[in-house]
Amino acid sequence: MVLELYLDLLSQPCRAIYIFAKKNGIPFQLRTVELLKGQHLSDAFAQVNPLKKVPAMKDGDFTLTESVAILLYLTHKCKVPDFWYPQDLQARACVDEYLAWQHTTLRRSCLRALWHKVMFPVFLREQVSPKLLATTLAELDELLQLFEDKFLQNKAFLVGSHISLADLVAITELMHPVGAGCQVFEGRPKLAAWRQRVEAAVGEDLFWEAHEVIMKAKDFPPADPTIKQKIMPGMLAMIR
Repeated sequence: MVLELYLDLLSQPCRAIYIFAKKNGIPFQLRTVELLKGQHLSDAFAQVNPLKKVPAMKDGDFTLTESVAILLYLTHKCKVPDFWYPQDLQARACVDEYLAWQHTTLRRSCLRALWHKVMFPVFLREQVSPKLLATTLAELDELLQLFEDKFLQNKAFLVGSHISLADLVAITELMHPVGAGCQVFEGRPKLAAWRQRVEAAVGEDLFWEAHEVIMKAKDFPPADPTIKQKIMPGMLAMIR
């Protein structure tokens, strides 16, 4: 049976899985779950993922949720090139280290930047105070510096000379604030050069195909009041 991936490319972990599968020639059927229409909260999708979150994956009768788990499953099942998740013990541990760190740090900060700068005022028509926005962007700036100092350092990629799952997860996170109009790479030549290397390793066409939705975030029409009421509690909990 063909692998089924339940994704919305508005979501940064969904973009990572989409790029990974496409880049490695992994056949899959895309099942789009539109977050901004609240489709993830439907009873139908709850049959796939009771957590009511994307991404999710079905491989025959086997269902898996959580983006890192899905990426690792595909890595092992599909025998992709070693550099994605190296056999070398210490290199693999470095990939694991980044994947463990990013959940509550860079991912949260990039998500908050998108929602505080664009999604609340444009999509939900909810004002964000200048103080809160400034705090959010300052936090992002601090984490970008930590990302450079701790993980990127002077390497071509996060784990040496080749792209890995760590780079893929990181770049899809950083494109969230880029979609909000944040100049994430400006004034950071090391980070900008890394971004160019990751884009080249993935392939420019695939990279921008995956990020087409997020780059249009500032142009999203306002949410229908019913949809707003449905999705707002979950969003507030996610970016708290």
